Amino acid sequence: MEKRSSVTSCWDQSTDFSAAGAVVGAIQSQTRISIPEPPLATCRVSVIVPVRNEAETLEKTLSALANQVDFQDKTLDSSSYEVIVFANNCTDESAAIAEKFARRHSDFQLHIVEQDLPPSDAYIGRVRQLLMDEAYRRLSWLGKPHGMIASTDGDSQVDRRWIAAILYELGQGADAVGGRTVIDGAERAALDAHTRATYLSFVGYRYLIRQLEDVLDPDPFDRAPRHYQFFGANFAVTHEMYASVGGMPPVHTSEDVAFREALVRVGAKVRHSPLMRVTTSARQQGRASLGLADRLTQFQTLSQHQQPFLVEPAAAIEARLIARRDLRSYWQQFAMGHPLSVFAPQRLVQLATALAVPLAEFQPILEQASSWGDIYQQVERCQQVTGWWQQQWGTVPIEEAIAALRLRLHSLRQSAAT
Repeated sequence: MEKRSSVTSCWDQSTDFSAAGAVVGAIQSQTRISIPEPPLATCRVSVIVPVRNEAETLEKTLSALANQVDFQDKTLDSSSYEVIVFANNCTDESAAIAEKFARRHSDFQLHIVEQDLPPSDAYIGRVRQLLMDEAYRRLSWLGKPHGMIASTDGDSQVDRRWIAAILYELGQGADAVGGRTVIDGAERAALDAHTRATYLSFVGYRYLIRQLEDVLDPDPFDRAPRHYQFFGANFAVTHEMYASVGGMPPVHTSEDVAFREALVRVGAKVRHSPLMRVTTSARQQGRASLGLADRLTQFQTLSQHQQPFLVEPAAAIEARLIARRDLRSYWQQFAMGHPLSVFAPQRLVQLATALAVPLAEFQPILEQASSWGDIYQQVERCQQVTGWWQQQWGTVPIEEAIAALRLRLHSLRQSAAT
């Protein structure tokens, strides 16, 4: 069998992108990556791995991807998925390590692209976009509209059942799935005590918010148990949905956040699966701003200055969830074709007040929004612009918020049980 692992040039202007035109047509830059070898006909998942100077971790990253099993611990058919590594702007041996790995694992469907991007394209949002567009094009080449594009990073190791979890969750009807991302245990233990404690408190705080959502405003699709993460190191999306949202947004930072927002805006069914796990680095010199590395640096800085980490208080979270639930109910009636004029004016005022949004802006949002996700994202942006919500509720130390959330959850669960 011909070996499919290869090092390829990123420029192949003869490649037909017509199948992926909806995605790549929106890209203004001429830069793109293109792998000339077609995927195997049995390929169901195309995994993308952006790499920049990951010589220390890349071997583990590739080994985890090459040794996948199903839920019965049987070796997963290596022809059912492929991996695309993009070693961009590297000054270390990352590409050579990937090439050596490919030679040792001849059955592993590994494609390696090495290139120095121009400054205008040399940022993680653009790199992930280039990779996902290529994965989309390759699945289009196969004529597989139900194929899946998955994303991880060169400093991360996927769980041995990662591919199986992706296939399971998307098989259950999800359009996209965000997996659970945890910090490497040894690296977490090496953090200073306060940084480590604040990180764990932050994770716990976000989980408690999810639990309160499950009680007050449950997602009809994203059922418990679930988590709060949708990170670049651990998510997947169907081929069809990637096209529906217009591809990965070309933003410089937080491209994973922007992509999830785009999914929600079009009404995608997004699952936050505890089955899909990835272990990532706890380094504090990250490859992208506003990521995990920056968060850990923030915790360390607060520790050094003996300052608390401030968050939204429990009462504000509960008020927001109740207002969101009421707005969802209101929107569903409006979406059925009833004009705003049939609703009591005071109800509109009550909702705007509860959400801390000016009434003059609230009504146009309701009238012009294209989906529930679109309407609530506009409400959140309005809250950020006016600052009324934060002025009303303020912030508290995270330990105080966690204690209040636990108490409130206990009370609500007791009430539900009686």
